[in-house]
Amino acid sequence: MLDQDTNVVPQLPVQPPKQPQPQKQEKQQSKEKRKLRRRWVRIVLWILRALLVPVLCVAAVIAGLYIGYVYLGHKQSADVWEWTTWRHLFDLVFGS
Repeated sequence: MLDQDTNVVPQLPVQPPKQPQPQKQEKQQSKEKRKLRRRWVRIVLWILRALLVPVLCVAAVIAGLYIGYVYLGHKQSADVWEWTTWRHLFDLVFGS
């Protein structure tokens, strides 16, 4: 835009080029640390998710055995955890 009195374009102040500041380097290093941390967290979460389904299945089987034997079968709860109980049940079902 021209100045009406002098017909000269006003000059904007010239800023010196920006030098890399130590603060930016610290930010960059912290970003790299976060990326490493994120990767580690991602791996741990993936392992937990992968183990969640089998652990829940085993817990459901144990709970089902207990409920079926104690509440439906009207037996003592201590007998649920004995191997001979389930061996006897296996022999009854498969006739060996």
